[in-house]
Amino acid sequence: MSPPVFIGGEIYRHSSYGSRHPLSIPRVSTAMDLCRAMGWLDGAVYCDGPMASVAELARFHDPAFIDAVWAAEAAQRVDPATGARFNLGRIDNPIFPEMYRRPATSAGAALLAADRLAEGPGVVYSPASGTHHARRDRASGFCYFNAPVLGILRLLDRGFRRVLYVDLDAHHGDGVEEAFAGDGRVLTISVHEDNRWPFTGKVEDRAGGTARNLPVPQGFNDSEMAYVMDHAVLPLGRAFAPEALVIQTGADALAEDPLSRLELSNHALWDAVRALVPLAPHLLVVGGGGYNPWTVGRCWAGIWAILSGHDPCGTPTPEAEDILRALTWHRAAGRNPPEHWFTTFADTPRPGPVRDAVKRVVEEVLRAP
Repeated sequence: MSPPVFIGGEIYRHSSYGSRHPLSIPRVSTAMDLCRAMGWLDGAVYCDGPMASVAELARFHDPAFIDAVWAAEAAQRVDPATGARFNLGRIDNPIFPEMYRRPATSAGAALLAADRLAEGPGVVYSPASGTHHARRDRASGFCYFNAPVLGILRLLDRGFRRVLYVDLDAHHGDGVEEAFAGDGRVLTISVHEDNRWPFTGKVEDRAGGTARNLPVPQGFNDSEMAYVMDHAVLPLGRAFAPEALVIQTGADALAEDPLSRLELSNHALWDAVRALVPLAPHLLVVGGGGYNPWTVGRCWAGIWAILSGHDPCGTPTPEAEDILRALTWHRAAGRNPPEHWFTTFADTPRPGPVRDAVKRVVEEVLRAP
């Protein structure tokens, strides 16, 4: 097996959806910088993601939609009719300087990852490629092009016959589920907060037999995540027997994130990734949500540590601590961040009781159709 590969890019460093948008914060660049500062990432395993071509994007997306995103970036505006048709220029999907190039690069990274995995067993990490809400013909939920869908389609095109997609984001992986509904080659499993936008992914939703959804209650803790993994996600994954696995690791399920009401520590996501890795010899790990710059940067750096054989619980180097102390955040929590956001990557674990609501979701998702 070849060494794990990290696909990143400098386009994410200074790109922002706007000063008041949740994606005003640096995420991919923070994870890259932290990994380098820890000595976990060097040129032998790192590469920049290429920008997907129009033809590559059109493997899933409507050409008219692709053209509209490109034109909106070029003009830095969109007319009302086009905005309404493609959901562009709205609060969640604003006009910003890299609104075509940034998601096209995220998609290109997923395509490159799939091509690398087609060459043989291995692990590829692309934290920018978790844009799981975008639809064929419209932007949705901060996502313009659906990198996970494009990556999975490339895996299928390269000969993989069974691909498992596991989504750990606080928000339902609706765009991926919809793209592969009824396609027996792909099983999508999503663990997400119940009654949270986009208000899809109910436990009874199986997308023609190709999806399993685990909507979990507010306050979802580390013990409950371990229970869901052990009793539902891992058994379902093993039964599917995938040749390739895609894990979406949105960090917005962590307790300090402003866009969910879940209570996980980053240990819960790290443990979930560790448990999932053995399910398939070809593994693509992508990012996703995450709107607190410290929690998402520390979490995603820790995921790369796990994939590349390092300990994410070690003390940050002085250089890594400097990176964390230099971050800023306009929300109230950013005015006086706790010291441990600077001095450790690992959160304090957040165990708790496994509530009946979680057990019922597990029982229902395992129920035969």
